[in-house]
Amino acid sequence: MHKFWKSGDPYVWLSGVALMFCLLMIAGLLYLIAAKGLGFFWPSDIAVLELKDGTKLMGVITGHEKVKGYNAAPDAPEIYRTQLKIGNRDLYGLDFKWVDDDDIASISHPEYAVVLERREWGNMYGFIKDVTENGQIVCSGNEECWPVLETQIPKYQEIYDEIKSIEKGAIGGINMNIDNLRLEIKGLQLEGGKNQEKISAVEARIKEEENKYKEQEGKLSLLYEDFNKEKFVMTSIDGREKEMPVGTVVNAYRPNSMNGLQKLTLYLSNVWAFVSQEPREANTEGGVFPAIFGTVMMVFLMSIVVLPFGVLAALYLREYAKQGTLVRLVRICVNNLAGVPSIVFGVFAVGFFIYGMGSTIDSIFFKEALPNPTFGTGGILWASLTLALLTVPVVIVATEEGLAAVPKEIRDGSLALGATKFETTWKIVIPSAMPAILTGLILAIARATGEVAPLMITGVVKLAPQLPIDGYFPFVHLERKFMHLGFHIYDVGFQSPNVEAAKPMVFTTALLLILIVVVLNLTAIIIRNRLRKKYTTSAV
Repeated sequence: MHKFWKSGDPYVWLSGVALMFCLLMIAGLLYLIAAKGLGFFWPSDIAVLELKDGTKLMGVITGHEKVKGYNAAPDAPEIYRTQLKIGNRDLYGLDFKWVDDDDIASISHPEYAVVLERREWGNMYGFIKDVTENGQIVCSGNEECWPVLETQIPKYQEIYDEIKSIEKGAIGGINMNIDNLRLEIKGLQLEGGKNQEKISAVEARIKEEENKYKEQEGKLSLLYEDFNKEKFVMTSIDGREKEMPVGTVVNAYRPNSMNGLQKLTLYLSNVWAFVSQEPREANTEGGVFPAIFGTVMMVFLMSIVVLPFGVLAALYLREYAKQGTLVRLVRICVNNLAGVPSIVFGVFAVGFFIYGMGSTIDSIFFKEALPNPTFGTGGILWASLTLALLTVPVVIVATEEGLAAVPKEIRDGSLALGATKFETTWKIVIPSAMPAILTGLILAIARATGEVAPLMITGVVKLAPQLPIDGYFPFVHLERKFMHLGFHIYDVGFQSPNVEAAKPMVFTTALLLILIVVVLNLTAIIIRNRLRKKYTTSAV
């Protein structure tokens, strides 16, 4: 037995078992997130629960559980309850309701029950009473009105898209131009001297922009008239009526009368809407495209900053610096930086980047905008630099390991053939260590993508009105605040006023964040493996 343990084989098997256990836990967690997240988009059937007291409830069954602590006696029967998403928040004031199974007399699934996904107030469940246009009834009843509603919703969606295009596009651009022209006038006034002619010319341009604004405002008012022209009335299961414009509905469907293929098509459409649309209803409805865009752009900016700085620092420490006490001390400091809490980096960034560098930039280049800050406040640039500072120790350590693995004979051979120190480093050492450099970048991306704490004080917001990239000069606006998937999870999960409605969004966003991390890492791994095959001299 002693020889058996001394051989080391038991420790190998224990390590294997521990690794298998960890992998199973990770797989279980991913399955839970995927099941809870992806199941959110499936168009579940609408159920009508008739209670023993005659009350009727309509909605989607979302949960079933045993009532904990209900039984006082050991032999008492077990009590279960069902969670029902009743929607109709503007009528009932809540989205979900728990019902004891003992109180349920019957459950049915009416064929004509309709689900409405609205821009406000969440989902509505009920039956179509009638559709009106300019106060005149167009149709009445579920069967007659459903084809009308089904064909009208895409039409009003086009009108809505055109409205948003004018509001965010044309009018947004005009407002930006007017603000820039006013800042130009202020800049001319600060310069002093004889600038009245230039100021008058700029004021004339402002008048032109204001005329364009009035023109777009007229188009917008006509669109809003068309948008509110057609209305319909829905009836809830308890007989309440709700009138609303057709344009307020994002989507409408009757899941109880849909076949499997139709549900699958709608399911894929819902998934696409989630990744391509903007959020609604305090981020509990709609999509997360701005958060996806902000996360990917932040990681990209962080990568193009951290990679050269980390590699240059490692090159100096390993290839050029005289090895001694000072270099060892620097390495110790670098390793310690990797263990500093991320919020500390955020606090440092607020003082150094935002209040220091940002305020200086504003005082030099954006004097006319003061006291309103441009770069002297949180933005995607400062958030990216903060994460670059956070992850640079990882890149330095990984790069140093790669440089150390390059055989000394290769360096000596290059120098013997007449190459300079720089040429040897640039053409021989760095390519050979490139797999290790990319390994450091992979680890940096994996850590930076999920970081939230420093971002909360350096530029991330709950809802960003504009993306950091748009069609207006200079096209890339690094001073703007942005949305982030990690912060989105925190906000929806812990700051939402509608906790139950927010739960599915937490799982779906978490799954999406994991997928983005996986895609970014796989891309880097593929590049690393190709380089590893090319430079076979690397020992990494």
